[in-house]
Amino acid sequence: MNLIKRMSPDEKKESGVIALCLMLLILAHFIPKNITIVLYIVTYIISAYPILKEAIENILHGKWFDENFLMSVATVGALAIGQFSEAIAVMLFYRVGEIFEDLAIENSKKSITNLLDIRPEYANLELNGKLQQVKPELLNKGDIIIVNPGEKIAVDGVVESGEAYLNTAALTGETKSLLVTKDSQVLSGMIVENSALRIRVSKEYKDSTVTKILELVQNASEKKTKTENFITKFSQIYTPVIVISAIMLASIPPLFLGQEFQVWLYRALIFLVISCPCALVISIPLSYFGGIGASSRAGILVKGSNYLEALSQAKAVIFDKTGTLTRGEFFVTQIIPANGVSKKEIVKLAAIAESSSPHPIARSIVKNYPGNIARVSNVEELVGLGVRAEYQGDTISVGNMKLMNKLNIDGVSTIEDTTGTVVYVALNNEYFGAIEVSDMIKTDAKVAIQGLKNVGIDNVTMLTGDKKIVGKNVAEKLNIPNVKTELLPQDKVTEVERIKSEIGDKGKVIFVGDGLNDTPVLASADVGVAMGALGSDAAVEVADVVLMKDNPTAVTRVIKIARKTKMIVWENIIFALMVKVIFLLVGALGIATMWEAVFADVGVTFIAILNALRLLKMKEENKKINKYPHSKTEKYKVEVNEA
Repeated sequence: MNLIKRMSPDEKKESGVIALCLMLLILAHFIPKNITIVLYIVTYIISAYPILKEAIENILHGKWFDENFLMSVATVGALAIGQFSEAIAVMLFYRVGEIFEDLAIENSKKSITNLLDIRPEYANLELNGKLQQVKPELLNKGDIIIVNPGEKIAVDGVVESGEAYLNTAALTGETKSLLVTKDSQVLSGMIVENSALRIRVSKEYKDSTVTKILELVQNASEKKTKTENFITKFSQIYTPVIVISAIMLASIPPLFLGQEFQVWLYRALIFLVISCPCALVISIPLSYFGGIGASSRAGILVKGSNYLEALSQAKAVIFDKTGTLTRGEFFVTQIIPANGVSKKEIVKLAAIAESSSPHPIARSIVKNYPGNIARVSNVEELVGLGVRAEYQGDTISVGNMKLMNKLNIDGVSTIEDTTGTVVYVALNNEYFGAIEVSDMIKTDAKVAIQGLKNVGIDNVTMLTGDKKIVGKNVAEKLNIPNVKTELLPQDKVTEVERIKSEIGDKGKVIFVGDGLNDTPVLASADVGVAMGALGSDAAVEVADVVLMKDNPTAVTRVIKIARKTKMIVWENIIFALMVKVIFLLVGALGIATMWEAVFADVGVTFIAILNALRLLKMKEENKKINKYPHSKTEKYKVEVNEA
């Protein structure tokens, strides 16, 4: 009953035709013999009509040799030698097999379709204080939309007001809800769970995350792997060879060995039925489709099966640092006072001066100050140096050592032994102290590096534009054996090309970057992986794989999926060819009948498809994430509050 419920209307209609043919076939055994032949022919026409029709249409378009042609020739020949029941049975079993194939393929498509069922149908547009339900395509940048609990966010935007938990599973595969508040960025396809949000549109629908994801999945199947292309070409050569072999099998023994023509014609017809390449032609692309679906379930978008195959051959993985292995967010990690000044006073002055600066380091200082920010005047941004501002008649100077030297401020000592960025603070040209700001390592970065080693990838490299001491510190913490520092984007490309030349034909090189300033390197690697970059147009355009979660461990996950996919592909190829060869031999020797021939064709195809669908059942392993507590940040906050 469940199987019938899952059938489409066309599949139910097909099942009805098959049931009718079976009833007619049974009825033929209980009626006079002269009427039986007519009933057989009628039953055959009903059962074989769609296959005969497609075979004729293909022939008219110059496509002679396919499975429809083989089935038509084999069964018409069986009718010609009086094997009516077997000819009809072959067609019926073939059509039953096609129904199961359709169900299997539909199941794999639904697994992805359900995952990507994120296309919003409408948006609640706020106009003059009233709500109007409109199509997402009609929204413009700057529009205000209201998203109620249970509704999908229609386009990418920024929360204007409200606070809610979002279900992001369709985008990231993450089951844990995401809390968003005012000024949080939200993506289309996320579902609001508990309270309404007022959102300002930041991207039109055509540029939003939902549209990008759907385009990626739709286009993925167009990029075929070498294996798929090989199978397509193989079947084009294989089929005419089989037809010629069948003709020789039917003619040579009777002509040259004096054997009975009808016996060898029957064997040749069985030979044709067995030889259908359906298992290879259908199951190989379906295997890669299943691999792409399994990746999507894990929050990973692979743009084509060719990239999935390349991932399975990975021998080296190169990581960018900032935003990939580290958070890309700065935190105050150390306060170094001078001349008896309190830590709280240093942070207060720095936060006041930096309050209007958009620089990430400035924002981290302001964010970590627990008090209220006072107003300043005459703010002067000094490019490459820092900032100066007037506060209650005093002048605050905050910046790097170059700024301190330019202002001739005495008593400033360079802080060398640091893995972060040092910001120096002075009041009225008197040195007050320094603040160290650092980018924190992601909680699962170390697990990600270890995961790659566990799957046999020891060639792991980190490339960064940061200074040597910073890069070496991160590499040591993550156990990354190779690190190159102080690199410009073009230097990173050179390093990737060097590693590619070292690997040669032995495997592929993967580059993982945050997708913002790494587009040249993403393009130069064998497989470019954009880390946490759904909001980045450059990353989605250039990268071959997009990780929807800001999660380095997903790199190991997608490599495992790619390898599993490749294994299943070769399992199907070897299984199908072995069974075909065995049954072709027994068919030529007269041991196999049409019934065995049907199993060799439809049965093998169905088993290969079921094997391919195992990819969609892959479950993500439980990860023991090695968390890095932000001890320095927490310690700093206690000291500031207590000071």
